[in-house]
Order: sequence, then C-alpha cells, then structure tokens
Amino acid sequence: MDFKELVVNALKPALAGQLDEAKIAALVETPKSSDLGDYAFPTFSLAKILHRAPKMIASDLVEKIDAAPFEQVKAVGGYVNFYLDKISFAHEVLKAIAQEGDHYGNAKMGKGNVPIDMSSPNIAKPMSMGHLRSTVIGNALANILAKVGYSPIKINHLGDWGTQFGKLIVAYKKWGSEAAVKTDPIKNLLQYYVEFHEKAEKDPELEEEARAWFKRLEDGDDEALTLWRWFRTVSLAEFNRIYKILGVDFDSYNGEAFYNDKMDSVVKTLEDKHLLKTSQGAEIVDLSKYNLNPALIKKSDGATLYMTRDLAAAIFRKNHYHFVQSLYVVGNEQREHFQQLKAVLLEMGYDWANDIHHIPFGLITANGKKLSTRRGNIILLEKVLNDAVDLAKQQIAEKHPDLPNAQQVAHEVGVGAVIFHDLKNERLDNFDFNLEEVVRFEGETGPYVQYTNARAHSILRKADIAPAPEVALSDPAAWDVLRALGDFPAILVRAAKEYEPSVIAKYALRLAKAFNQYYANVKVLVEDSELPARLAMVKATTQVLENALHLLGVAAPEEM
Repeated sequence: MDFKELVVNALKPALAGQLDEAKIAALVETPKSSDLGDYAFPTFSLAKILHRAPKMIASDLVEKIDAAPFEQVKAVGGYVNFYLDKISFAHEVLKAIAQEGDHYGNAKMGKGNVPIDMSSPNIAKPMSMGHLRSTVIGNALANILAKVGYSPIKINHLGDWGTQFGKLIVAYKKWGSEAAVKTDPIKNLLQYYVEFHEKAEKDPELEEEARAWFKRLEDGDDEALTLWRWFRTVSLAEFNRIYKILGVDFDSYNGEAFYNDKMDSVVKTLEDKHLLKTSQGAEIVDLSKYNLNPALIKKSDGATLYMTRDLAAAIFRKNHYHFVQSLYVVGNEQREHFQQLKAVLLEMGYDWANDIHHIPFGLITANGKKLSTRRGNIILLEKVLNDAVDLAKQQIAEKHPDLPNAQQVAHEVGVGAVIFHDLKNERLDNFDFNLEEVVRFEGETGPYVQYTNARAHSILRKADIAPAPEVALSDPAAWDVLRALGDFPAILVRAAKEYEPSVIAKYALRLAKAFNQYYANVKVLVEDSELPARLAMVKATTQVLENALHLLGVAAPEEM
C-alpha cells in the first residue's frame, strides 16, 4: 500500500549510478494539483550532474521507466509525473481501511516509554486559556506517539511548592475560612493570595511571616503540611473537573514537591564532578562551551531553583521509566531553560540527555494582548469551554432542533471546537482567540470536520445495502477523497516525527473538504453497480476522520 515506494522502485533502475534509493525517496514530492499527477520527481538536481537541461532529463527518464504499474508516466517540464492506477489504488486503500478500522495508520516507528511533561498548573490558581496549549498539545502528542508504537506517560508536573505557600498559609490564617474554601476553593484561595500582596505592600512584616511559614513547611511542621496538603487536594479536584471536560487524563501528578528530597543528590553529583562554581555567592554550572548562560543551581541564600528541581525530575524519570524519549510541552519562552537543562545533564555524564526534547509553542492572545494573571488579563478556561458549548447548542437547535442527545453533542462540538482550533495552528505560531470564529460549522473549524463525519454517517444510515470495499470504484470524482484516505499513514508518521499535531488537524480539514466537494457533485445513493464501492468510500471517510479526531482529543458525534 506504500504507493510512494512504488514510484521509488520505478525510478531506481533508471537512476542507477546517479542517485541511491534514499535520495530518490527524498526528492519525490506530491504535486499541488492531481492534474499534475499523484507523485512527481524533479530532475533539477540532476541537471548539474549530467550537464543537461532538466526537461531533456525528464523525457529520457520516462523512456526508461517501466510504466506498467501506473495509469501513465509523463514528462512535464523538468518533472516526471506519475499517475497512479486509480482503480487499483481505490481497491487497496478501501480494503485496508475496512480491515484495519481504528488501527488504520498504525506504524512501528519506535517503542519504549515516552514521559510527556504537560499542563502543569499552579496550585491555588485558576486554570486559564494560558494552560490550554500545553494540555491539548501534550494530550495529542501522547495519542500520536501511541499510534506509532511508543508508550506515552502523561505527567502533570504541578506547581505545588514554593514561597507562595507561605504567603497562602498566612493569608488563610488571617482572613480565610474553611467553609469558603470548601465552597469555591480556587476563587477564594486566589483571593487570599491577592489580598496578601495588597496588604504586604503596606505591612512588610507579612513577608517575614510568610517566609517563616514556608520554612516550617520545608521543615515538615504538621500544621503547615496539613494546610499545604489541603490546598493541593482541593485545587487538584477543581483541575480534574476541567480536565474531565477536556477529556484529558494523566498517569502521574508528581509535581515540584515530589522532588524535594531528590535535589541534594543532584547537588552532590555536581560537586563530586567539580561542575559547581561560585558566582556572586550563588552556585552555578558554567555552560559557556555550549554558548549558553550559566545554569543557576543554588541562590546565594542556599535556596534551590527550577533548574535544580528539573535536573532531579529528569534523572528520576530516566531511572523510573527508562525512557527512550522525554518530552516537555512548555512555552517557547522557556527554550533557553531546556537547553541549559540538557547541557548540565550532558556535563554530568548523562548521554541520555540527548533524548530530551523541549516541545515549544506560541502564545494565545486576546484582542492582540498577551494573557496575564498578574495584570488581570486572564480568560478562565472553564468559562471559555462552557461558552463554547452554549454556542454549539444554539447552532444545533437551529439546524437540528429534534436531535437526540443534543446536550451531549453540544458538549462534544463546543469543547472539540476549542481543542481543534488550538491544534490546527502550528505549535510555534501565536494566535488570537475569538470564540465566535472557533465554534462555526463552516470554514476551517473542528465543527466543520465533525459535521462532515456526521453527514457521511447519515448517508450510511439511509443506504439499503452494505458497503463493499472489494467492488471496483472507477468514479474520477472520488479521486481526491481516495487520495486523501491513502495519505493518512504517512501524515501520521510525519506528525510524530515533527511533534506537530497541526499536521493531523490540517489533514482532517483536507479530507473533509474533499469529501464535501464529492458529495456536492455526486449522487452517492444511486442504485448502480458501483453503489457498494461508493458506500465503502463513505464508510472509510468516517473511519479516517474519526481516527484523526481521536488523535487530537476531539469527539466525533455520528449525528449533529
């Protein structure tokens, strides 16, 4: 079913002594229009080797190539264009999708554990739209990597330690109430934290009290630990409620606090290897040979930092999970931190640091402005999800007022719209968020893909006969759909190699558009000899759209 390999094999004898198989495969491309063939081989790189015009080289190659496996092979300018045997292609693709179902596209790209550090909200603070990207990109990557053979481990590295807990304890003891925290944990804990900062500006002694309480927490004081555990538990319960809405779960909630007792051994190893240097009273690792700023390991007061904790986490994960890759889905602004992390681990003698990959992403903005908790420019994630569901509900009521399970479908469409919109953008791109544009049933949106899938299911429900992938499908109008269906395995491998879920989202849009174009021009349910084959293509479209949406973490309702 690897039709690109068919093209490479056809070119190999004709290019013997000039290009090897790997170079041929790297040059073969997919034309933008199917009118120019299904695969094309450019001859421009050969022009320098053979000292001939690309057009002449292409013409000569066509004469040498065995065209029997193809519909036709022809030279167009400096390209050799290959047109696949459409009936054979349709038969192979539809048969494979019917047989493999949910497993269509599975690959054996690799194996072994891949921890994915993702989401990681701070305890006692609300989950905002700023947490969305790490959460849904990490979840999609876990699904994609599982599909190509790896065993992903989703880790929510909670922000559950630090001096802010001293401040929170002081604020709670002075102004808080147990009943208020139980009623609305995040809202009230955040309010206490904000109130602390407002009052500390006028009363600096509060900062001293906070430091004293955090010291008690670090020393294992019972009252401090009890309050800390309570704040963590109620916060996590709130987070999990939102994760449930998103359909995201985790294999580990080991956050910053988990590594408290694991940092001393990291510092000792750095000392034993003579890597620590003193600079202005602080302990650093010099990374000038990597063209990086020094990694700060300990402050002048002896306090450890994120770097110390992340070194401990990386070593723990290697020892515990024996990972083959370790991913950190963290914003692009932390790029240097992860370069330093890898460099320090390499200096410590850990070659496996090369298996660590920072998966950076751009910002979500609102009206062109960066979201910021401190400046009050925050959009609560739960509110966005609820508003998206309400918008979906309104549109469903207009289009399909008697839809069964309308509430459930509105949830799947609204939440799916927010997730899909995030993931259709390339990871590193910044984008502005506008809810009305996101939850539209037309255009390049999640609901458009979901609606296409539901439309295909509707055709299958109306059909009186079963799909039959073994029946030949020769309809030229079906070619763009069939070609897209056949591309899914290669698309999946590309998404995994590039750690780029947008590859899947853009593919889903391409398949949906091709199917809708077909549906607009062809009467599918005409009773003729090819009806079972057309239905097989419709069924294959639902299967592949659902496979793609599942990888993104988006539901695929069969009726909308």
